[in-house]
Amino acid sequence: MVLSVNERTFTPEVLESPTPVLVHFWAPWCGLCRLINPQLTRFQIESAGKFKLVDINADQNFKLANTYRLRTLPTLMLFEAGQILYRFEHFRGRDDLDTALELILQSYTESSNYQLLEPLGCPTNS
Repeated sequence: MVLSVNERTFTPEVLESPTPVLVHFWAPWCGLCRLINPQLTRFQIESAGKFKLVDINADQNFKLANTYRLRTLPTLMLFEAGQILYRFEHFRGRDDLDTALELILQSYTESSNYQLLEPLGCPTNS
């Protein structure tokens, strides 16, 4: 089950989480956001509790959308210890998402220390 987070619960659920958190910024009008939900749910199951998955409605949480400079939806960010390790945006399709999720899971499985993952040719915000 995906946890919905808002501006009030963001700090304890994401920034202070003892486990890495994959944040899915979305909006109700975003068709691709809805399309990738099954893939994100599958990722959460396959990661066997190594990651927490949360959803943030960008339309209802404008301060967070501004803080993280969202330019497009959906945007995924992997947080650990309050830091962004990985940002994925500008999806070209479901295959991009599958590749990114596999890399995230593989990176975590192979090493207890994350390395900043390359964004698969997609622009990042620094």
